[in-house]
Amino acid sequence: MPRTTRPEYDAVIIGSGPNGLSAAVALAREGWKTLVVEAADTIGGGTRTKELTLPGFHHDVCSAVHPTGIASPFFRSLKLEDHGLRWMHPEVPLAHPLDGGRAAVLHRSLDETADGLGRDRIAYRVLFESLVEHAQVLYPSIFTPIGIPRHPVLMARFGIPAAMPAEWLARSLFTSDEARALFAGNAAHCVLPLHHLLTSAIGVLLQLSAHAVGWPVAEGGSQSIASALASVLKKHDGEIVCGWPVKTMAELPAARAYLFDTSPAVMSRISGEALPHGYRQRLAAYRHGPGIFKVDYALSQPVPWTHEACRKAGTVHVGGTLDEIAASERDAFEGRHSERPFILVGQQSLADPTRAPAGKHTLWAYCHVPAGSTVDMEQRITSHIERFAPGFRDTILARHTMNCPQVEAYNMNYLGGDIVGGMADVTQILTRPVARLNPYSTPNPKLFICSASTPPAGGVHGMCGFNAANAVLRRVVF
Repeated sequence: MPRTTRPEYDAVIIGSGPNGLSAAVALAREGWKTLVVEAADTIGGGTRTKELTLPGFHHDVCSAVHPTGIASPFFRSLKLEDHGLRWMHPEVPLAHPLDGGRAAVLHRSLDETADGLGRDRIAYRVLFESLVEHAQVLYPSIFTPIGIPRHPVLMARFGIPAAMPAEWLARSLFTSDEARALFAGNAAHCVLPLHHLLTSAIGVLLQLSAHAVGWPVAEGGSQSIASALASVLKKHDGEIVCGWPVKTMAELPAARAYLFDTSPAVMSRISGEALPHGYRQRLAAYRHGPGIFKVDYALSQPVPWTHEACRKAGTVHVGGTLDEIAASERDAFEGRHSERPFILVGQQSLADPTRAPAGKHTLWAYCHVPAGSTVDMEQRITSHIERFAPGFRDTILARHTMNCPQVEAYNMNYLGGDIVGGMADVTQILTRPVARLNPYSTPNPKLFICSASTPPAGGVHGMCGFNAANAVLRRVVF
């Protein structure tokens, strides 16, 4: 066992992703003696940053753009800016190019966004205006979806459209290619076919957040978020030990509570007989969705997008029309590799010049693929970007790719390349990881799960960890 300062703790957290660190902070600031153990050599989980291509080019290995991070009620309560985190906002949060030199543009200003959608301006305002106006009141209920919301009428204004299939909602509300594509691209973050129920939820959340708080990146890379959380934890005398791949509960120090920032499968394997056989069978039945194929590019210059707004956007959704996006997401879900995949593109160096040498840029891009895929999608991704940015190939200095097995090797929680913590469909979104009144607890009163496989699911917001810590505080009696 690696060296720790104490033989016994109040809480031990397995995994140092944003949820594990958040759970540790939430307990440590209540006076709990807290230890975080991490298998890798550095903390962060999905918030690590590395020189993947060339020296001086700093690439986010997983998460890159953080609307849920800056919106997170827990992160906001910690004042992470006092611990070195600096949010950097691009001039435009998101652009979505279309053929013919057109683009849908998601501005910080709701009015500017609506006005850019022409005949769909009124429908856009009807959907988002009230949500944006009351976003800070709404966020606690969105990020803590267990129990009765504090503001049920406002939550219904969010929940009713959020429950709809994204394809249906986009076609029902909007008539233009621009408005439909803009919503479909945001909804596709759910990693489900867009005709499924609840696929509108992430689309509504992301677009309202663009107007309410923005879509920033973290200066220096997403690793800065983990570093800021670790700084808060150390302020409250919490400990972190890296390079400790936990195999069994027996190797961990004694504690009143153990929290797993892991997938259900990893929790089941480590806990062993500490959890009943029936519960472990239910964990084994937890379903994961499609994986990703990711490319990081080192560029000699900015991407030569045809549309000017794309050259200013921190995020670009490369997928074409609603029909094209829906087809791509359906392909990945049904085991096919799209010839024109929907691609999520991050241009962090536009807002954060520390990411690359002077005059150079980074580009972060991934598409959804069937779980476990080993197919090399790099040429398809490059070609699809070139569709809206002729000459893009000529800017590439180097590239780094990751297929599904490599994504899982980087982080054992990303089973089959699934980076969002499990399928968030109608049968699993509120029953993750298993159906229980308190999804963070287990039949063992000392064991809890705090990963993205619990509500409110994926994203760098720390709320799964914060909610799990609250469950610990309610359940564990000293």
